[in-house]
Amino acid sequence: MHDSEPVTLKRDVQASVVPVGTMVTLQAGEQAQVTQSLGGSYTVVVNGNMFRIDGKDADALGVEAAAKRAGPAPAAGSPKSKEQLEKEVWDQMRTCYDPEIPVNIVDLGLVYDCQIEPIAGAQDSYRVGVKMTLTAPGCGMGPMLQQDVQNKLLSIEGVDDVNVELVWEPQWNQGMLSEAAKLQLGLM
Repeated sequence: MHDSEPVTLKRDVQASVVPVGTMVTLQAGEQAQVTQSLGGSYTVVVNGNMFRIDGKDADALGVEAAAKRAGPAPAAGSPKSKEQLEKEVWDQMRTCYDPEIPVNIVDLGLVYDCQIEPIAGAQDSYRVGVKMTLTAPGCGMGPMLQQDVQNKLLSIEGVDDVNVELVWEPQWNQGMLSEAAKLQLGLM
């Protein structure tokens, strides 16, 4: 849903200003141009300014809110292997998008480390630690991206604790883009 036709906001809606992250209320009746609808959120331009609207508020854009993405359920009584869980964790992080760039955070090279450890004394319960960066240190969207990663990882069965840490070393650069991202962004 990011054709050239603007949409009229159906109701007042909370949005965050890109790239500073400040929360504002966009008013019903305002014209919005949807520029990106990836990872369950929408990037829109209203009056020349860019905003991110959560997927739960898609109805304000006249779009039906997407159902929560669910992976295949494991067979009853069969715990996931650490390898299966790790694949699910990386797959979920691939559903998180920078609101200004139509590439997921994994292919952007923003995720530097991901550790999965069992929680002591809890059966089939894991803690996930993620170290990630942003394309620019001053980007105000950092807390929003951190929360997006944390929420999506906590939605995975067996993941009961998540810590997403923003780090600045090494500083991100275009060389960290995956081949797929480079192709998608026309850098190859």
